[in-house]
Amino acid sequence: MSGFPRTPKPGKIAVLQPNLADPSVRLFRFLKIARVASRYGLDQMILEHEPSGYLMRVANAVQFWRNLSAPRAVRLRMALEDLGPIFVKFGQVLSTRRDLLPQDIADELALLQDRVPPISPEQALACVEAAYGMHADEVFTTFAREPVASASVAQVHFATLPAVDGQAGKEVAVKILRPGIGAIIDHDIALLQILAGLLERLWSDGKRLKPREVVAEFDKYLHDELDLMREASNCSQLRRNFTDSKLLKVPEVYWNWCTHTVMVMERMHGVPISQVDALREAGVDIPALARAGVEIFFTQVFRDGFFHADMHPGNIFVDVSAGSKGKYIALDFGIMGTLTDTDKNYLAQNFLAFFRRDYKRVAEAHIESGWAPRDTRVDEFEAAIRTVCEPIFDKPLGDISFGRVLLRLFQTSRRFNVEIQPQLVLLQKTLLNIEGLGRQLDPELDLWKTAKPFLERWMNEQLGWRGFVKNVKKEAPRWAGLVPELPRLVHQALSRDDSALQARIAELESAQRRSNVLLAAALLALALVFLIPRF
Repeated sequence: MSGFPRTPKPGKIAVLQPNLADPSVRLFRFLKIARVASRYGLDQMILEHEPSGYLMRVANAVQFWRNLSAPRAVRLRMALEDLGPIFVKFGQVLSTRRDLLPQDIADELALLQDRVPPISPEQALACVEAAYGMHADEVFTTFAREPVASASVAQVHFATLPAVDGQAGKEVAVKILRPGIGAIIDHDIALLQILAGLLERLWSDGKRLKPREVVAEFDKYLHDELDLMREASNCSQLRRNFTDSKLLKVPEVYWNWCTHTVMVMERMHGVPISQVDALREAGVDIPALARAGVEIFFTQVFRDGFFHADMHPGNIFVDVSAGSKGKYIALDFGIMGTLTDTDKNYLAQNFLAFFRRDYKRVAEAHIESGWAPRDTRVDEFEAAIRTVCEPIFDKPLGDISFGRVLLRLFQTSRRFNVEIQPQLVLLQKTLLNIEGLGRQLDPELDLWKTAKPFLERWMNEQLGWRGFVKNVKKEAPRWAGLVPELPRLVHQALSRDDSALQARIAELESAQRRSNVLLAAALLALALVFLIPRF
């Protein structure tokens, strides 16, 4: 398709948006949050860290009628669900920060589901019309009024593209951004930043655990989700990374129909990965599927440094067709994680050291990477890591809780003042997703034995001769451009009025003169050796 108008036409249906700039609307939102926090006793969870205890006593006296008999973790989850989808998403992300939360709260927040009622068909049609400047029935051959999925930021409708050259139009999934969601996110993020500031002041571990940075990271990828062109590019990149893959299918993006508020991609047919019985009936090898999931994860992380960071069962389907049976199908590309080469290298070293039970190397890698202070005693850190990890080896996945392992590792990190890396939060979240999928598919899956050969092969490719050749090819164009400039760069360096540099140059010149004298003496001695016998 080409040439359809990209701006709304006059007289079209307006997309309804909440006016959060209106002080009365903002006051109502604030009062609702305060009421929900009071009802579920969230003030207690913050004030219990206030040293004097005075504020806690005042709050309990003023709100004496509250029934707070439910566990605190349950009350927090229920409060977030009442506060709305943005708080639900934040709770989901927070559940991965086992360093920031006690285990009971982290486990309960992991139960949060990002499901919200869909916008009306009229609003969905208005969103499409605002994006394309024409009615949905003019853009698509068919457009289903009822969505097939609805989440906090967007919802999905099935549609059919127009026929091309006599061929039937392709079946597509149309993702539509919720109207006014940007203003809601900005408002709620501001409130979360205030809460994070309170945690830093009232919690002894607050500064080290960086709650404001966690909120900032959440803010960043939430706003990334608001741009569906960005999600479309994520999808396209992941599809390119797994071209001709036997393990993973990624939908094709139809760029001519994509805007910042509407994304159109290939409709994928498969069985949700959570429906294990249906997969067995279709003849899918479930243990092989579990192993493939582990390989897909490590391939994304270590080969590409670009990974799907929202791998919950709702976003993963399995192809059961004859030609591609057992292939994973990835959906929803709003949250993607990235790692630098340095991150990948240190992570690989840590994983391999864990798999080999080389706890000293784990400790050294943490210190070398700067995650642990330079003055950390390696032997003490090694002993602490061994205490956490040794009990989990030689156990099937069904007997291992990565949540508990992460919790104990974070408790250990607190003892040794290990800095929590914000860029690895999404990786931790994805690891927990992988754990959940593995338990569902094959509780006997041995994650260690499945992952170790892949990591060893990757490390050999990075550090062996193959890695050397690959790096030479990668750097060759840069060298080709730099080598002709070397004389000029050297001249500039030598021309600087820098006393330290000049002293170094003088030192090098003196060394050069000494070497010239020695070379001349050596040549003279050599000549004498050959000439003396002739006389």
